[in-house]
Amino acid sequence: MSKSNLKGRVVYLVDGSRTPFLKAQGKPGPFRASDLAIAAGRPLLIRQPFEPDALDEVILGCVSSGPDEANIARIAALRLGCGYKVPAWTVHRNCASGMQSVDSAALNIATGRSDLVLAGGTEAMSHHPVLLNDTMITWLGDWSRAKNLSQRASQLAKLRPGHFKIIIALLRGLSDPIVGLSMGQTAEIIAHRFDISREMMDQFAVNSHQRLGSAIEEGWLDEVEAIFDNKGKLYEQDDGLRTDSSIEKLAKLRPVFDRPTGKVTAGNSAQVTDGAAWLLLASASMVKKYKLQPLGRLIDSQWSALDPSQMGLGPVHAMSDLLQRNEMVTEDIDYWEINEAFAAQVLACQAAWQDKDYCREALGLEKAYSPIPSEILNVDGGGISLGHPVGASGTRILLHLLKTLQRNNKKYGVASLCIGGGQGGAMLLENLS
Repeated sequence: MSKSNLKGRVVYLVDGSRTPFLKAQGKPGPFRASDLAIAAGRPLLIRQPFEPDALDEVILGCVSSGPDEANIARIAALRLGCGYKVPAWTVHRNCASGMQSVDSAALNIATGRSDLVLAGGTEAMSHHPVLLNDTMITWLGDWSRAKNLSQRASQLAKLRPGHFKIIIALLRGLSDPIVGLSMGQTAEIIAHRFDISREMMDQFAVNSHQRLGSAIEEGWLDEVEAIFDNKGKLYEQDDGLRTDSSIEKLAKLRPVFDRPTGKVTAGNSAQVTDGAAWLLLASASMVKKYKLQPLGRLIDSQWSALDPSQMGLGPVHAMSDLLQRNEMVTEDIDYWEINEAFAAQVLACQAAWQDKDYCREALGLEKAYSPIPSEILNVDGGGISLGHPVGASGTRILLHLLKTLQRNNKKYGVASLCIGGGQGGAMLLENLS
């Protein structure tokens, strides 16, 4: 294997942290996206042997920041004390925004443009906006131009119930405008394609909760930083965990996206969640200068694309391209993270990975890959149990994969996500401890 397939200087992953992931409760949560980014970033920077203004840049992934958070990366950088001279920019690649930020940082380090970068992702899905429809917006425009009482009375008479039909931005954003399908419907499609049963999905969901519960009990989530809201309430861990989850309970839930015969339910899908995560990336010169102890290094990254209606299979394409370029096979990878957007999606990825027809027709391979063992995939749970704040998950799975490799004294890991719009992202990491 080459020293680094980023085609340049070695990129070290030095340290990282994240907030607890907090499940949306049907109303705006206690933290906005920028608040979460600050809560995750402050303890990370405090423990470093350099001041925040030593950073070359700050890059933050976010899908939907609030109206007071334009270029949310710059807001986070300034609030974190990086100073006016540290540039910051925001990236958006749907569910992989937090991975895109790390990739952007890595490329700048590899090419010599930067030496020390803070990269991450944040999302407050509970704060995604509720919008007025075009009919109401047009009415408001006409109302603003009314010059007297008579014209306003005439305009008021035009109001109809349809004017008050609101648009839930989160639901609209989770639908693909090209193929006219929601992300859940694409999960139903690939579940049917690979014969993934409802029972398989529900069992996967139960396992996710059990694994997260064990990880919390064993203290394996030390990357999580406790945070307080402005009322003094303490949040110490991911609150979407359901320790009493069972096949019997999940079987009672109705399908959400394909009624009445579908298989994808709220129980076997990722939770709508608020959260943030960061990684600190450095060049060899910065590691030496500040005597840093890296968690690992980023060997390579890959972005791939496919039919948007098959969105959930994006990781298969990205992981395959990544392994081929690095001349690796399934057995070379010690741990895997595939973001749990839906149980159907992860299970379909496992099935496609070892399906000779799919590998030949979709990936152009002569043979299928060996199976990805479930015991080394998402070993401490995932989006189904701890949530999927879309801008942050890409950073979270990278950070936790590094921690998993260190904890188990293993060398190589692959982290991957499916991406709305029909894409997949994957990264190959190496543990250096």
